[in-house]
Amino acid sequence: MKKTVVLKASKVEITPFVPDDFIDVKQRYGTMAKITKKALKHLADDLGLLYDEKQIGFAKKLITAYLERQVKS
Repeated sequence: MKKTVVLKASKVEITPFVPDDFIDVKQRYGTMAKITKKALKHLADDLGLLYDEKQIGFAKKLITAYLERQVKS
């Protein structure tokens, strides 16, 4: 037979339920940010780089694939 313990309400500690305490760190921070051609163009302009549409498209595909692999691992 199991023993039961009776406690007074003043001895019970109440803490809020925080879902982040139960989420794995990898899962919480493993989300992928979306890369846009517009953002890449602004970055290239800020860095003073010359580009054309073909290069921006290639860079977008490359960065997106890289980020997807980082999220999976």
